[in-house]
Amino acid sequence: MKKISVLICAVSTIFLTGNMTAHSAEEPAVSAKSATVISADTGEVIFSQNPDEKLPMASTTKIMTTLLCLESGNLYEEFVVDSNAIKVEGSSMGLVEGDIVTKYALCCGMLLPSGNDAANATAVKLAGSTEKFADMMNERAEKIGLSKTYFVTPSGLDGEGHGSTANDMALLAREALKNETFREICSSPSIQVEFGNPPYKRWLKNTNRLLTMYEGANGVKTGFTDEAGRCLVSSCERDGRELICVTLNDRNDWDDHMAMYDYAFGEVKNIELQIPDFEVNLAGGESETIKAGCEPVEVTVFSADEDDFEYNLISQPFVYAPVRKGDSIAEVSIVYNDREVKRVPLYAEESADFYSPPPEKKNFFWKFFKGND
Repeated sequence: MKKISVLICAVSTIFLTGNMTAHSAEEPAVSAKSATVISADTGEVIFSQNPDEKLPMASTTKIMTTLLCLESGNLYEEFVVDSNAIKVEGSSMGLVEGDIVTKYALCCGMLLPSGNDAANATAVKLAGSTEKFADMMNERAEKIGLSKTYFVTPSGLDGEGHGSTANDMALLAREALKNETFREICSSPSIQVEFGNPPYKRWLKNTNRLLTMYEGANGVKTGFTDEAGRCLVSSCERDGRELICVTLNDRNDWDDHMAMYDYAFGEVKNIELQIPDFEVNLAGGESETIKAGCEPVEVTVFSADEDDFEYNLISQPFVYAPVRKGDSIAEVSIVYNDREVKRVPLYAEESADFYSPPPEKKNFFWKFFKGND
């Protein structure tokens, strides 16, 4: 039986297979210290190996840094990078003192060449210091439900206690991929941005080789330090099904990800969810409510079935007449295991005209706002 609940908001808004071999039912042998594959829709774990062991995750940390940067807005506003923030070891997007950048360029610099300078510059821009930014990262991690993750640095350079798990990093990637700009950047083998003093155009190259090695790969982030070893968070889409794969401390990450995808795509299926109709409160119409619905929604599942999903109405307190049939008047949040799978619009299934009282009941105020008939 479908589970349906209603939430009313008073605020406005708020896999590439290079080899394409036949699927084998045998689980892959993976050299990673920790690994997992999940459905991007439901978060269900399809394959795992020590998925809850907390380990350093190197530059895959920048998934969170980039997500916070994108969510902060004003992505194309120019500013001068902090001169101390960019003085950092390791991989770089090439920032120098006095460079003028945008947040968008910094996001590209983090996700493609894995710039530690970009991560530190982002942290100082958003929070004033890397330490305060780490607090922002941990607050966001808690909201996502990353129970074993702790951030110390915005770049992923080693810090005491800095670490996560394969399962947590998969859930972080799942959240980040809901952001269309994040998805667009991390899926690009290369991208052109402007920065400098004065800014000029230059190309950044993605360190994620899986994008060109394996059919359908569309993200997400590489990482490496001596302590963490090779780390990789990837995503892949095939036949309308999207999976997320994570390996931590893996000397053979490219091959392991391809093997895990080859296995996992054979274990999942798409099901069609029949979304129930909802009654949305109507103001100024002939009736007090108006019916809203949408077409069936397809999701990728491992073991879940249609009865495991909940449907929450997201709406303003009222929709005001007149409403035309087919107007988007609310949203439905599709939830599995306390996690939102998708949020889709609901459309009016009927029209609702403005209520017009009989002439004898049209008082002064009604005539003032509506005019005389």
